[in-house]
Amino acid sequence: MATAYWRPDGDPASADLPAEASGEQTVSFWKAGHPPTLIAAFLYFDLAFMVWVLLGPLAPEIAATLGLTPAQKGLMVAVPTLAGALLRVVNGLLVDRIGPKRSGAINQVVVILGLFFAWSMGVSSFGGTLALGVILGFAGASFAIALPLASRWYPAEHQGKAMGLAGMGNSGTVLASLFAPTLAKLFGWNAVLGLACIPLAVVLVVYCALAKDAPNPPAPRKLVDYAALLRQADAWWLMAFYAVTFGGFVGLAASLPIYFTDQFGLSTVVAGYCTAGCVFAGSLVRPMGGALADRIGGVKALMMVYAVAAVALVGVSQAPSLAAALALFVVAMLALGTGNGSVFQLVPQRFQAEIGVMTGLVGMAGGIGGFYLASSLGLAKQFTGSFAPGFLIFAGLAVVALASVALVKARWRATWTTGARI
Repeated sequence: MATAYWRPDGDPASADLPAEASGEQTVSFWKAGHPPTLIAAFLYFDLAFMVWVLLGPLAPEIAATLGLTPAQKGLMVAVPTLAGALLRVVNGLLVDRIGPKRSGAINQVVVILGLFFAWSMGVSSFGGTLALGVILGFAGASFAIALPLASRWYPAEHQGKAMGLAGMGNSGTVLASLFAPTLAKLFGWNAVLGLACIPLAVVLVVYCALAKDAPNPPAPRKLVDYAALLRQADAWWLMAFYAVTFGGFVGLAASLPIYFTDQFGLSTVVAGYCTAGCVFAGSLVRPMGGALADRIGGVKALMMVYAVAAVALVGVSQAPSLAAALALFVVAMLALGTGNGSVFQLVPQRFQAEIGVMTGLVGMAGGIGGFYLASSLGLAKQFTGSFAPGFLIFAGLAVVALASVALVKARWRATWTTGARI
């Protein structure tokens, strides 16, 4: 099926071919697409991710107020991740039907209204935190909107960089870690829910002004066509790889405030600063991961990522001090962030025409991976008294992912037709 990325010369005859095949010179990245849309996608994604993980930095305060157990804390911070994962599939379908710009505006309004209601009515029970987590899942589902919004403007040779820059919006998790604990100390954690509506509303206005759907999008698919993607092995492989890279990233982003306060007795504010440092490292390298994959191929990049992440997570499980744990978490986040960009360099090479729904499916798998990690750390702490088993199991999953990439790489390189490195 023909790909659907946009070329600035507007020549439909060359739109289905990489630059080399159509006899064109490669257009520079900043001239190949639509920078205002890329900026809008980043800002929307950034603020959405900020509120998606908001319960993580607030978890120690919420747990103290509501008397939550370690397992309940783990589930509370994991529910937004799971809800976001499932809603990403819905958003993938919505993007193909009404376009990514309108889909993003709808999701942002839902999140703003949900947070405003939670602030005005108050959250006074464990069940209430879970209900709020479901609403915050709409913010996590922004992934399936922001990436197609940016990606559809760029040709194959620039997909890694476009997806990486738009996806760097996961740096919003840094904002939550930096500001939420301090604001909670000043005004109470429930007030933070209302305060979050302010930047969300501002970004919604900017998003509506800057974002523009790419011309000539893929034709909307029938539901049976979406189901057909799940009969393709490559879709499942990409979903599994992202479940480890993004699952590790978002699972740690949500859980580290709890880990630092429980393991080392840090205050919520200091734990937030430590979490922000770790998350910033993973967010910063996402576009670098896409660019690295453009240069050396997504397969080679992923193999390096999984090896480094596995070693770092094993080290974390045995870390004797805060300094050692911080250093190892930064290494793990650098690897996982690079892996996020690498996976999404590969997705449009194989499924460009289905990028909307594949972004939803792959993003869903990443969210499920994050739900597993966050909830398993809480369970490990409650039933064994240590977070170590949760980290060790996830390190094992990284090793399995490494072996799986090695298994499929020869077939991918032999059968995928693309102008980019695999």
